[in-house]
Amino acid sequence: MIYRGRFAPSPTGHLHFGSLVAAVGSWLCARHAGGQWLLRMEDIDPPREVAGAAASILAALPAFGLTADTPTLFQSQRLAAYEAAFEQLRAADQVFPCWCSRSDLAGADGMHRDGHCIAPDDPDRPPAWRLRVPDIEVDFDDPLQGPQRQNLRECAGDFVIRRVEGLYSYQLACVVDDAFQGITEVVRGSDLLDSTARQIWLQRCLGLPTPAYRHLPLALDAEGRKLSKSDQACPVDPANPLPALRQALAFLQLPAPAAVTSAPDLLAHALANFDPALLPHCSGHSVA
Repeated sequence: MIYRGRFAPSPTGHLHFGSLVAAVGSWLCARHAGGQWLLRMEDIDPPREVAGAAASILAALPAFGLTADTPTLFQSQRLAAYEAAFEQLRAADQVFPCWCSRSDLAGADGMHRDGHCIAPDDPDRPPAWRLRVPDIEVDFDDPLQGPQRQNLRECAGDFVIRRVEGLYSYQLACVVDDAFQGITEVVRGSDLLDSTARQIWLQRCLGLPTPAYRHLPLALDAEGRKLSKSDQACPVDPANPLPALRQALAFLQLPAPAAVTSAPDLLAHALANFDPALLPHCSGHSVA
């Protein structure tokens, strides 16, 4: 089987350091395996999107030597596929409409369990649709984070598949598109580790293959907070990519010789010294 990895940013701002680390880490794993590296723009949440961010991210990546092997997949163009998956789940009675608000579920630690709604049906407003989650343990092995086990009922509950506004959830779109793109390993930040069991369960419900998962540690600021697009400690400047690329490689514990003066050459040097088993596995460390 040909290895296929991917980088799947959301267009909520310009490319930032944490995303660059995920992009470089996933690229290195794909190239080390002699496989393909794909891009996916997860642009299905218009309220959170920043105008021009998708184009900005896609324009920035080549400056860091990161070029995909296939055209970018835009989730905004995949709504029919998500609708088909949703209808498959509904036909199998694996989803149900729900009018419960966050305040309704506050007394249950914010969890919706066993298909039991607190709020009554309300025909005057649209519902969210939730996936029925049984009392089941989902196990998977992460080469960086170690063996993982999550009881879905206790940790996730019946989770939303389609929101009140009609928007499909990240969990559903991600699962459908990983299968569509033939992804064999998902390399991403450990902030998404908690989503993996839900995605594996969705894959089982839809009869889709389950890729391997590898979760990189998060880049944190000096106070231990997750770096985001608004942080200024580690700016990512496509016009001057070498400082951020060197820092991303250092974060991944890879050498970046000062004598190497182009992004492609830096990546080539890192790839020559790359071993996925030696990637950092801690939950996060400071880059500031």
